Amino acid sequence: MQKDPSYYIQGVLDNNRLMLSRTITLIESTLATHQDIARRVINELLPRTGKAVRLGITGVPGAGKSTFIESFGTMLTKLGFRVAVLAIDPSSTRSGGSILGDKTRMEQLAVNDMAFIRPSPSGGSLGGVARKTRETMLVCEAAGFDVIIIETVGVGQSETTVASMCDFFLVLQISGAGDELQGIKKGVLEVADAIVVNKADGDNVTRARLAKKQYETALHLVTPSSPNWMPPVMTCSALEHRGLEEVWETIMKHKDIMTNSGELQKKRQDQAMSWMWFLVNEGLERWFYNHEETQKLLPGIKAGVEQGKIAPTRAADDLVAVLGKKDLLF
Repeated sequence: MQKDPSYYIQGVLDNNRLMLSRTITLIESTLATHQDIARRVINELLPRTGKAVRLGITGVPGAGKSTFIESFGTMLTKLGFRVAVLAIDPSSTRSGGSILGDKTRMEQLAVNDMAFIRPSPSGGSLGGVARKTRETMLVCEAAGFDVIIIETVGVGQSETTVASMCDFFLVLQISGAGDELQGIKKGVLEVADAIVVNKADGDNVTRARLAKKQYETALHLVTPSSPNWMPPVMTCSALEHRGLEEVWETIMKHKDIMTNSGELQKKRQDQAMSWMWFLVNEGLERWFYNHEETQKLLPGIKAGVEQGKIAPTRAADDLVAVLGKKDLLF
């Protein structure tokens, strides 16, 4: 890889697809030298970011997320918007690579000149959210994309993490799969900006309408995350391309309300601070486990805990005490 940050910065600003992919690969690298270059690239690109609509999409397995995103993204490109899809794939426990392969799941969007799809392995991070998704989103914004779609694996833990980096969080659901309310957690309801019941087509239309009413009732039992917005429930058919325009109109209405109230700016400021503290905690954890003193103590302490000779609380105290040793910190 090139060591000159300007090589990547200019490539991104020129909207060179190959350079955009190489820059994201640089960001995802775990090598210390690559991370240093990536930080400089992100810092230089930062003034060019912030103009895109940041859309998070999640849903239960089988909700048709890929079909929805392909249909929705294609519709947006026809309206003249450039769309980037950051699809978080479950990581293989053996290779660490992506399993689902989003470019094969979104064949039409993958060859669309107005769209860019980047499948990223989750890397085992919380809830399947790729560690570098935030940085990748900023790079795509700097490259001039108007809408950034972040798709989660929908495993039930990643929703709040993705919601913490998006402007609008959409929860995709389906009907006719048993008790609909069992397929959505309270925590998801609390961060959802809209719920869309997909696959409202064929003989499933009536069930979709029933599910819509159930979700509306459930939402009234939860305090909205914003005093200026009550999450709506809609139905659509991604397969038949129906209801997608209404979803986009809802996202635009939400953006106008949040912008005019000043809530969007405050939300993004909070997200930036959250991102900073996440990186601080990650850096401290990496420093702690890589430190010579920790590596020296850890085998014996682990053995003591496993054999029942050391209480976990005492073991944790002994390890954390490494942080308090001034000669290790300075």
